[in-house]
Amino acid sequence: MAMVAEALRPIPWWKEPTKDQWYAYFAAWAGWTLDAFDFTAFLLIIAPIAKEFDVPVTEVAAVLTITLWMRLIGATANGWLADRIGRKTPLMISIIWYSVCNFIAGLAPSFFILFLFRALLGIGMGAEWPAGAALAMETWPVRSRGFMGAVMQGSWGIGFLMSSALYGLFYDYIGWRGLLMIGILPAFLVIYIRIFVKEPEVWVENRRQQKLQNREVRAPLLSIFKRDLLGNTLTTCLMMASAFVIYYANYALFATHLQLDLKLSPALVALPIALANTCFFLSSLFWGWLGERIGRRWAIMIPAALGVPTAFIYLLAQDYSWIVLGFALQGIFACGGMHVQYPAYLSERFPTEVRATAVAFCFHQGAIWGGLISPLLVWYATAHQMTLAGPILVTTVVGLAVFLLAVLLSPETKGKVLIAELTVA
Repeated sequence: MAMVAEALRPIPWWKEPTKDQWYAYFAAWAGWTLDAFDFTAFLLIIAPIAKEFDVPVTEVAAVLTITLWMRLIGATANGWLADRIGRKTPLMISIIWYSVCNFIAGLAPSFFILFLFRALLGIGMGAEWPAGAALAMETWPVRSRGFMGAVMQGSWGIGFLMSSALYGLFYDYIGWRGLLMIGILPAFLVIYIRIFVKEPEVWVENRRQQKLQNREVRAPLLSIFKRDLLGNTLTTCLMMASAFVIYYANYALFATHLQLDLKLSPALVALPIALANTCFFLSSLFWGWLGERIGRRWAIMIPAALGVPTAFIYLLAQDYSWIVLGFALQGIFACGGMHVQYPAYLSERFPTEVRATAVAFCFHQGAIWGGLISPLLVWYATAHQMTLAGPILVTTVVGLAVFLLAVLLSPETKGKVLIAELTVA
């Protein structure tokens, strides 16, 4: 009887995944984390770059805009490629791409070369997320998919933490060029992916059925705008557009606000950003757990709503301690916690044959709006001779209101099984 009871006892969720599932998950997790490191390093050095090349801060902020816009191109192209040839190769291409571009940007002899390669970096950066998210979420068991998706998305905070730590500790020694050139290191992850990672079984079977039935989806981007998927596509796009605006209104300009408006040193600038990203990652464990219990939508909306009063703390306070505390809390809420459901939630909203393309487009079209917000707020603050705090606050509150509306109009997907059967073709 004891042996029977032991056999019937459910195994712990972390023992359920196979070795190959762990390999695939780690590849996607590391690609996303190192992507964050390469991208966010630039957010900390906008002011020093403007000084080095003797260009206005608005022009350097425009580099961020173009980088974010190029993400949509890379994401859509790589999403299509991932739906056609598999998740593994596009993931490797994207990691090499963004690593090399960041390294060359660190060597740039002119602002134009810096601008060019940071813009090209956006293609690789955008390309990584859809291939990585599809690989991880299609491979992982449904029981803990939401939790592990949240951990993966929250690990953007680890990448940002790494860049802010290097900035705070070593900027005086390596400068902004060294901070960018270190970005070549993620390229070595490709060796691991090439050797250990396999394609998800659900994708392999889906492609087999497409070919067997002669129903290949050759234009997945057009398919997500067909009648059956249109409403889902539009609400996902609205949700991600507002999410990007909120995130980049804060993270893209907060360091610049502390540097230019409050005249803080690199170490004092780095501290609240490092704490916020630490809170981002640690809180992802809680929000991922909560999403598996109360559903994806509520686990997204609760931290988003809490982000509204939190924004007033660090953007209106004059005392440095309150600024640090407020921004750290926002790492749990609107600049962190509300974002961690995306890998699972977006993957569960679309069928297998168009999943990578749909996730790529809906997620990264938000980058267009996120890229616009940084130079727009800098321009507004400069034109009205005011600090960045006011424009950032208004944008955050309005953006959160739109975001909450989009999530309310969206479906719940907790517990959804990802299937290989054709539903779009």
